[in-house]
Amino acid sequence: MLASSGSTRRPASIDELISPRLAAALDTLDMASRRVFPGKLQGERRSKARGRSVEFEDYRQYVPGDDLRHIDWNVFARLDRFFIKVFQEEQDLALHVVLDASASMDAGAPSKLLTAQKIAMSLAYLGLVNNNRVAVWVFGHRPGLARLGPIRGRTGVQQAGRFLLEEAGARAGDGAAATFTEALSAIARSRSGRGVMVVLSDLLVPEGYQRGLSALLGAGTGWDVTLLQTLSPGELDPLSERDGAGGRVLLGDLRLTDAETGRVAEVTATADPIGRYRARLKTYQDGLRGFATARGMQHLVVRSDADVASLMLDELRRRGLFR
Repeated sequence: MLASSGSTRRPASIDELISPRLAAALDTLDMASRRVFPGKLQGERRSKARGRSVEFEDYRQYVPGDDLRHIDWNVFARLDRFFIKVFQEEQDLALHVVLDASASMDAGAPSKLLTAQKIAMSLAYLGLVNNNRVAVWVFGHRPGLARLGPIRGRTGVQQAGRFLLEEAGARAGDGAAATFTEALSAIARSRSGRGVMVVLSDLLVPEGYQRGLSALLGAGTGWDVTLLQTLSPGELDPLSERDGAGGRVLLGDLRLTDAETGRVAEVTATADPIGRYRARLKTYQDGLRGFATARGMQHLVVRSDADVASLMLDELRRRGLFR
């Protein structure tokens, strides 16, 4: 994890996070979940819960105490027995977007944090325009969590955009920070409902990712978790890392600073240590992928130079996050 050069330009407008063209394309999609969760408010999503709505589902026999208004008198006239109309209840889906704005995310070329902000905005937009409950969490520089929501409806899009612009920028950088484990454990303790949760982070966690991710699946939580691991091209392949002038920077004698701990190491980058780095990265990624899969979490690596529109409209749709 290389420290940010400090020259990363922060987005200044919501249009920089989500273009009108992408927003229009997302209007045709909706969130999906591999699990069925009960909603709190009437929305636009069919639930397996039975209740009153305009969508007829089935009949069942009348039992004392049932609402007489739901008796089908036409069926009674034919069969001389009371049957109740059962309707499919439409409920909303909760979407929680968790953005890691720690120091290691505020690095990379392009910036991992900027890419993650754009994805977070697109996810929030998709949830809000489909009348789902949306909550956004940001952690990083500064202790504690910043939380928005839950909010609902298209009118919340501007609110979500301002929150991501302000909080991600304010919490990025060096200094005391809420750790990954502390942040995810606090979210789990919030008992903030069930639904889909998307975690945007590089998952390069000094204390390990295991405790934090496990907390999300602890007692009382009920999230369908997707991990979007955001990594820069240089982290995936050091030989692709370039400086602002377009020249390679990870060759020869280097002085590297760990973005999370501030520790400095002087190394000579040649084919041998780069080969060892690639091997260790593969081992780390294989372990992370196995950990997530064993716990029912989806895991996807997202390059910071990825086209967000293609990611949203193609890759995540194929993964079943949208429909």
